[in-house]
Amino acid sequence: ENISDFSLNVTDCTQVVVPEEVFFTVAAAGILENLLVLIAVVRNKNLHLPMYFFICSLAISDMLGSLYKTLENIFIILCKMGYLTRRGDFEKKLDDAMDSMFILSLLGSIFSLLAIAADRYITIFYALRYHNIMTLRRAFVILAVIWTFCAGSSIAIALFSYEAATVIPFTILFPLMMFFILCLYVHMFLLARSHAKKIASLPTSTVHQRTNMKGAITLTIFLGVFLCCWAPFVLHILLARFCPHNPYCACYMSIFHVNGTLIMCNAIIDPMIFAFRSPELRSTFKKMFCCAR
Repeated sequence: ENISDFSLNVTDCTQVVVPEEVFFTVAAAGILENLLVLIAVVRNKNLHLPMYFFICSLAISDMLGSLYKTLENIFIILCKMGYLTRRGDFEKKLDDAMDSMFILSLLGSIFSLLAIAADRYITIFYALRYHNIMTLRRAFVILAVIWTFCAGSSIAIALFSYEAATVIPFTILFPLMMFFILCLYVHMFLLARSHAKKIASLPTSTVHQRTNMKGAITLTIFLGVFLCCWAPFVLHILLARFCPHNPYCACYMSIFHVNGTLIMCNAIIDPMIFAFRSPELRSTFKKMFCCAR
């Protein structure tokens, strides 16, 4: 908020404000949609697979992102109404807690996407050994390690967010992990292409290969949506930390509310991709709604 006020003093760009009703509507929709995904996976035993548990991890990250923006907006409203101050001890602790939730959501999304990418890689190139390599126990261990690391990192980064030594590794982690996942995709598709030519004479294997490649394409869509929704906000953090006095940086920071809305849109889009790309999830959703009726 202070950075947004300062940006108006060093640039002619008008600050873009998203109505509060839009914030709450988008956030509520994102939370409800991802909650439906979690309920569907829990209720359908056919979805008790490592891939769907990794998808649940991504859904939880999306819910945390929507919840973070909702709490932040409520905090700003209470400050404007005079119920809270911006520099009190309680308000500072509350702000640190919300920052920790934001970082947890971002890191959780990145590592969940990485886990899904690794799962797809094993599915495509080690199909016959997949169930021995990626067991449910190993999937739960991976998720436990991911969320323990993300929780610890989010608390540490939130507490020491004013130190450049903390901000720089955090901001470097985002493009580094995205580059790693991108390299994994390129490697995956190149090998899959050559592998598909070798097994073209086997009808069942070809069908299985197409199914696995469909999963890889779904993951590619996830990554593209994630980048479009999160990259503008991460760029805002970088500019606010390293060039807040630059008029061009301040002009970009004037769309802070729009970048925040994009994060919540990611939570809405991801469940739609789940439902559109997974026949099993679509069937589960239909059964859930029919039972509700």
